[in-house]
Amino acid sequence: MTLLQVMAADNAADVRVRTTDPTEIAAELAQHGIAYSHWDVLAEAAAADSGALLAHYGPQIAELNASGRYQHIDVARIHPDAGDPQWPATAAGARAKFLDEHRHAEDEVRFFAAGHGCFYLHVGEAVLATVCEAGDLLSVPAGTLHWFDMGSTPDFIALRFFEEADGWVGDFTGDKISANFPTLDELLA
Repeated sequence: MTLLQVMAADNAADVRVRTTDPTEIAAELAQHGIAYSHWDVLAEAAAADSGALLAHYGPQIAELNASGRYQHIDVARIHPDAGDPQWPATAAGARAKFLDEHRHAEDEVRFFAAGHGCFYLHVGEAVLATVCEAGDLLSVPAGTLHWFDMGSTPDFIALRFFEEADGWVGDFTGDKISANFPTLDELLA
């Protein structure tokens, strides 16, 4: 379920907004310069290879990238592998990488083709926990403090849009604010 929960930055228990209404989510995020929209979901996204996903979403990608701003567009996949005894450790390591507050020199643009994840956007005196699911497109402006939780059992496919070849480069703040907020699993419980 797509969800937005806005909390006070100094007190996660102070919930100011909690909604699953896409119109309300888009309006609330827009107040902070964050773009949210929804694309149609490809039912067989989990079985489609990266080329097929990029081809299927070609018209939407072309519209989003009409200016040619995004030079690198790829597909990130994280899926549980029950046959891999290392999977729990691999998943925990992947999750931990993104749980600390950071920012980027370019916009962070993600489209969820399948699964879900939560962007926590630290904007002024608030934290906007934005749970994205299949069909959701989120564009976080460069410089926005945030962290990302893929949950205790990561499982998603996301199209990623980058301006530069080096892709995802995080400038970590060292602030442990993320430890004070509900995890993705807790938000969805």
